[in-house]
Amino acid sequence: MRIAERIREISPFFVMKILAEAKALERQGRRVIHMEIGEPDFPTPQLVVEAALAFIRAGEVKYTPSAGLPELREAIAAHYERHYGIQVPAERIFITPGASGGLLLSLGLLLDKGGQIALADPGYPCYSNFVRVFDGIPCLVPVNETTAFNLDVDLLRNVWNDRMTGIVIASPANPTGAIMDPQVLKGLLDYVHKHAGYVISDEVYHGLEYGECGFHAPTALKFSSRALVINSFSKYFGMTGWRLGWVVMPEELIEGAERLAQNIFISAPTHSQVAALASFSEENLCELERRRLLFRERRDFLCQGLEKIGFSIRAKPEGAFYVFADCSRFSRNSSEFVMDLLAETGIAVAPGLDFGIHHSERYLRFSYTLPVAELAEGLERIEAFVQRRAPAVPLKLEKLC
Repeated sequence: MRIAERIREISPFFVMKILAEAKALERQGRRVIHMEIGEPDFPTPQLVVEAALAFIRAGEVKYTPSAGLPELREAIAAHYERHYGIQVPAERIFITPGASGGLLLSLGLLLDKGGQIALADPGYPCYSNFVRVFDGIPCLVPVNETTAFNLDVDLLRNVWNDRMTGIVIASPANPTGAIMDPQVLKGLLDYVHKHAGYVISDEVYHGLEYGECGFHAPTALKFSSRALVINSFSKYFGMTGWRLGWVVMPEELIEGAERLAQNIFISAPTHSQVAALASFSEENLCELERRRLLFRERRDFLCQGLEKIGFSIRAKPEGAFYVFADCSRFSRNSSEFVMDLLAETGIAVAPGLDFGIHHSERYLRFSYTLPVAELAEGLERIEAFVQRRAPAVPLKLEKLC
């Protein structure tokens, strides 16, 4: 059977191989410490669960309008005013099956065959694959610690061309946890809009920031009403398996988004939308703040431990729940390092290869979605592992270009 040519270009997740190997070890009785998957370890808040159960028991789990429950769209609009001080009309908010559904909806609206989308490398790997689904061309732009692993106008100017449709940015970012400076964000929006392009801003880790209070990463909506802003109930709100996200659309895309959403997913899961309404209650928000502070504690503990062992953290993670660490002191190949680490110690982490091609051999991504006690055990195993290995000569960046 012949499949579409684009499928050959869809890259697999290496981390899923790591996960499969880790599960196999667990079936053999090994204790594995999972630091590879980006999923909060906390359960869905009880208030949210109870709201969904009550709705399901009532027996009226039917389709909603394609753009989502009006009450939920209004609640999200109120969220933007409360936390960011900006007004977003509810009719611009589309509820989607996860943030992935929002990204697909957005790219489906914007991309023609052969259109290019600029992406930071390293970055979330699905961006490139989503672009390829619509026969677009991902343009990977190498970034490093000099720009906190973010795109900026100077980098974008070097790659912009007549085929460029726009950019996808993320702040806080996966895999680095980096937050984009507000003026850098504004500069990117101004540049792209000046060149008649679109900016898709992935803000799924908003709320998981580690200053004195949450929500200090600026939303792109602060600087532009033309940005497409993606968010999700998975990360900060702790509802990964409920598969619910949203997109704030520019006004000129509302009608097209309505037609496309009707055709590709009809509507997001109704019980998940009802559950999400409970997420905005004061009681639930207090619980989410408690969890954020625990993530901050874990981040500080893990960063300190990794640097003590000898890993280099080139940009301190300011949000999300990842540490992107340079392992070149110990290995010339992070993918091999990951497999050896898992086999010998039962520690599962993600290799840099999953997040791009720019110096991916140097990096590992550690997810701190574990209690501090488990992180401490993980660090002990990692330290023993690297001490058993002969030190590697640090990589020279120019040889990897």
